[in-house]
Amino acid sequence: PFSPEEKRSGSWRLIGPASELSKKRCRLMYSSLGYDSDVCLFYVKGEFFAMDARCSHSGGPLCEGDIEEADGVLQVFCPWHDYDFDLRTGTSGTSLQQQVYEVKLEDGNVYVKHASDLSLQPFPVNQKT
Repeated sequence: PFSPEEKRSGSWRLIGPASELSKKRCRLMYSSLGYDSDVCLFYVKGEFFAMDARCSHSGGPLCEGDIEEADGVLQVFCPWHDYDFDLRTGTSGTSLQQQVYEVKLEDGNVYVKHASDLSLQPFPVNQKT
């Protein structure tokens, strides 16, 4: 568990080519810290957004949620209890707040600022012997 400040600072992690990542509306990025630190990468209306993959309410998979625009605000709705989160700020119509991460495009690649390594493939689980 990182402090909110560490979560915000993080390092730029190369995710992959924008041309490929823009083909899907949402991708789950696995964190080297494990399940609770996984991140969703959204691609909506020509823009990338990143936020914690598990809903801060009860851990629902936000990647599977509906994305809607209301009054110019892009929101994802958790498929479990329909909580809404602003893709840009992580704020909700409820009192909840979802952690969001900065995303940048550089030389055609997508980078996300995060405290841990991020991967589109699950990290190998270390087997205890």
